Amino acid sequence: MASGTGLSASARFLRGRVRTGIVRSRNSLLPAVQMTVCAVGAYAFAEYVLGHTGPLFAATSSLIALGFSREPRLRRVVEVGLGCTLGIVVGDLLLHWLGAGIWQAAVVLFFSILLARFLDRGVIFTTQLGLQSLLVVLLPAPAGGPFTRSIDALVGGTFALLVTFLVPKDPRREPRNDVKKLLHELAEVLRECSSALRYSDSTQAWHALIRGRNVQPLVDSMRQTLRTSGEVATLAPAYRRHRDELDRLEQSVDFIDLALRNSRVFARRLTSAINHAALTDEATENIAEVLDETAAAIDELSLGLAELHDGVRRAHLRTARTDLREIAGRLHPRLLDVQLLEGETVVMLFRPLMVDLLEAAGVDSKEARDILPPL
Repeated sequence: MASGTGLSASARFLRGRVRTGIVRSRNSLLPAVQMTVCAVGAYAFAEYVLGHTGPLFAATSSLIALGFSREPRLRRVVEVGLGCTLGIVVGDLLLHWLGAGIWQAAVVLFFSILLARFLDRGVIFTTQLGLQSLLVVLLPAPAGGPFTRSIDALVGGTFALLVTFLVPKDPRREPRNDVKKLLHELAEVLRECSSALRYSDSTQAWHALIRGRNVQPLVDSMRQTLRTSGEVATLAPAYRRHRDELDRLEQSVDFIDLALRNSRVFARRLTSAINHAALTDEATENIAEVLDETAAAIDELSLGLAELHDGVRRAHLRTARTDLREIAGRLHPRLLDVQLLEGETVVMLFRPLMVDLLEAAGVDSKEARDILPPL
């Protein structure tokens, strides 16, 4: 019986992995075509146009620069080209002074890695500089001299940039998918807080705090995505019209990040308020209702920020602003029937979170603060 249960669990796990793999492969179809065409094209250009023999670095550098990483491609291209060139210079100089051999290769690699970390924090830059200096010491120079590899790396990087700028891909799509995930998590944090209040469950409030903490990597990842998209929108003529829109989305993400941080502070204080029974039944229900309504308004804000069509986006944002304004106007301890000091602190900590959300929805900073009832 136990064996049958184990086989069933294994089968479910395998089916889940297969479904996930199929979805991931389907979503990667266009990037895979781009990477294939780019790598082969860079190799062919370096071999047939420039006359280089076996220009593998043209293909590999284009794959590195065009890869699936969220890091901005322009930075990767620069890191590949500079790392390759500087690595060859370092390798050549140390080869001239130390000669060739295993211990010399170890010294060259060690020195190159430390030099790369001194010059730049980029992982690709360190890898390229170390790899090239090592190859200079261990392998004979290609026909045309050691800097042929540097030229090949620049060819690959250039092809990667051309593919990035010329192949139609909306730079807004990935950031909008990310902001939808981000706001979903924020809304769920508030819903968990609401449930914790209604059931007087401080453990659930603590879980909401942990969930809020776990969202921070997504915020950092989204900032990286926005830098990549902004880079494309700035340099690619077809996407330049999206630059202002991406700037506004980046501003909204800054306010959402603040709201997430404030939600963690709020959840921590709520845990204490529940443990100390600091809220009456009326106050508990009122604050829980505020939290649920705020989560619903965040869902509306998510639809607005993630929408590609201007008219639909403006309609969702307008609804989100209206809902958030209405909620903000009730954020006063007296209006929520809060009586004890610790309960008042819970309400006070929710007010800056509401200001952050209003600003994320496009409300002016002063207006957002003025909406809150005076204390």
